[in-house]
Amino acid sequence: MIYLDDTDKNILNIIQHDFPLDIHPFQKLGKELGISEEEIIGRLKRLHDEGAIRKIGPVINRKRIGGSSTLVAVNVPGDRIDEVAAYIDEYPEVSHNYLRPDKYNVWFTLSASREERINEILMELNQKTGLKFINLPTVRLFKIGVKFNIK
Repeated sequence: MIYLDDTDKNILNIIQHDFPLDIHPFQKLGKELGISEEEIIGRLKRLHDEGAIRKIGPVINRKRIGGSSTLVAVNVPGDRIDEVAAYIDEYPEVSHNYLRPDKYNVWFTLSASREERINEILMELNQKTGLKFINLPTVRLFKIGVKFNIK
């Protein structure tokens, strides 16, 4: 369990969807919250180190800029999960990689500049692991993004 004071909660609530698009975003965020840029950076580093924040970055709509993305599932034997996850994580095109309790127990999202690159990655993963990766491309997008109200 990670301890969050009111300032941490305010920071997390703001940066989810209103991250300042500014040359000095942490200074601007600090001004909004009445604390210094250094304190904002220090708190974000601590929250990252403790696992409350995985990444601060944009969510890019690959399809709108000519790219491609997909959800991938694979049935990984229990004794190979860490090995296979490490292979998957080698690719910068992978944004999320999860273990799930089901037959298809490893799921990840894959985004690339073109469909051919996605196919290359899946073929390489198949060659490295001997496993069958199931490509589940988006047919229709209903929602992207989530905002947690941290109280």
